This record gives sequence, structure tokens and C-alpha cells, in this order.
Amino acid sequence: MSEGEPWPHRPVLYHEVIEALNPRSGGRYVDGTLGAGGHAFGILEASSPNGQLLGLDVDPQALEIARRRLAPFGQRAIIRRGSYANLQAHLRAVGWLDGVDGILLDLGVSSMQLDTAERGFSFRHDAPLDMRFDPSRPLTAADLVNSLPEEELADILWRYGEEKRARRVARAIVRNRPITTTAELAEVVASATSSGKRGMHPATRTFQALRIAVNRELQNLEAALPQALDALKPHGRLVIIAFHSLEDRIVKHFMRSAAGYCTCPPEQPLCECERKAVVRLIKPFPLMPGEEEIAQNPRARSARLRVAEKLASHLQGN
Repeated sequence: MSEGEPWPHRPVLYHEVIEALNPRSGGRYVDGTLGAGGHAFGILEASSPNGQLLGLDVDPQALEIARRRLAPFGQRAIIRRGSYANLQAHLRAVGWLDGVDGILLDLGVSSMQLDTAERGFSFRHDAPLDMRFDPSRPLTAADLVNSLPEEELADILWRYGEEKRARRVARAIVRNRPITTTAELAEVVASATSSGKRGMHPATRTFQALRIAVNRELQNLEAALPQALDALKPHGRLVIIAFHSLEDRIVKHFMRSAAGYCTCPPEQPLCECERKAVVRLIKPFPLMPGEEEIAQNPRARSARLRVAEKLASHLQGN
């Protein structure tokens, strides 16, 4: 990688992503979560001399870093500000109408975002309660915390944070409004609950839930997956890294359904869904970081990588 500038650390499951995408010269690839450009650099390097990459991100801070990092690749790197939820529109805009050879989605919040205090993603820094990936969007975490009815707030904490004490936390939040900073919110949540699982901070699930809600992460993922499948050429690969069970469950069910697995309820004696396979799963189970990577980057511990390859049309359904 480029020397001379202190890029953020190597992204999670770097080698596994490059191996899964199997980039080649002349191929076209999409990194729908460009971030600081770490995975994209590897894809462009591996697809030398004339592979191309379309990088998408809604975060202007990340895009600025990625543009500098990928500058050595010149016009081979096409960088656009926008969401992977609008994947097909971005492909049309750059003229990639005949499909792509690989698509990567590295979901969730990045280390760079967590470590930038003023972005308000983490309770480790006292900062305005923001949590937006895209700072131009009007809705912040503070808006949700201070405006939602208690019942709706509890529903968000339960649905997106899997917080078992959602009602108790929501009640405490409403009682202590207005809450405008990360430290204030963390203190309110901690006062309403005991310590989290394995010593996890009691506010962890609340912060996750609010971040997911603010950025519509699960809705965007559900919108992107069918677009990604349609965009892939035969033998093109969809590679997705998820960091928590909610998003990984969506990816798992989508890929299994596209691979022709039965989706009928387990209590139903006969299959009626008659699914036809349009992809094959490269591995039946997700890839996870090894001990060495987790030691170097503890945030990688929950990463799960899933890979599906689109079948040639004459093989679909066989």
C-alpha cells in the first residue's frame, strides 16, 4: 500500500475479501462502502493493469481520504458520493449497464467514524449526539432521543439494539430529556441498567440501535441486495461483511433464498416455495477473522463474511 501518508489501519478480513472477489484485469467492481479505501486499494491492485472500481460512500470525510489513497490508480477508480441503496442508479450514471464482476459491502460503522469524537458515534468521547454517516441528512440521534414517544423509542432499542431492558431505558431517557451529548446519554442508560454482557458497557446496545435507526441501515441493506444480484454478471461475486446479528441475518436469508434453499416455515410438511437457484454459496458458513487479526484489531471480532457467486443463466434452477 501507499507509503508516506498515515492511512487508517488495514480493513477487516482484507485478504479474505480480495480472495473472495478474485479481481482480474479488465473486470469491473463496486465497493458500496468505500470508507477510507482500504479494500478498494486491494481490489484495484489485484485487477491491474486495467480493472475498474466504482466506490460509493455517503460520508464526505471518508471520501476525501479515499480519493487521496486511490489517486495512484487514476481513472480506474471512480468515486461517487451516494448510498449503495441506490446502486442501480449509480451504475447507470457511470455507464456500467452490462453488469459488474464483483460487489463488496462492508456494513456498519467504521473505526474512523467511531474514533472521530465530534461525529457522536461513541460514548467513549463526549460529543454532540449525532451518529449520521451522511452529515447532510437532517435527522440526528439527538432528534430521536428528544422527540420520539417513549413507546416508539423502546421499540427502536428492542428492534435494532436487541436491548432486553428497552422499556426501562426508554423511560429513563424520556424522564431526563433534553439529552444532547453522548456522555449524557451513556450516563442515563447506565443509571437505568446494570452492566452489559461480559462487561459490555450498558449503553452499547442503545447506541447501536440509535445509529441503525438514524442511518436506516437495515432498510438500505434490504434495498441494495436485490439490486446487487441483478447487477452481477454470470460468475460475478457478492461479498458482504456484517458485524451484528441483525444485518447478518438479512444477508444470510437473502443469499440462501437466492441459492434455492427452501424458505417455507419449518412446521410446513411440504415445500411450496419452489425456489430456483440464481447463485451458489461459496461457503456454507461465514468466514470470521483469525486470532491474529482480532489481536491487532479487537473490533474485528464480530465480523462475518458471506460470499455468493451468480450462476450462468443456463445453470440457474439446476
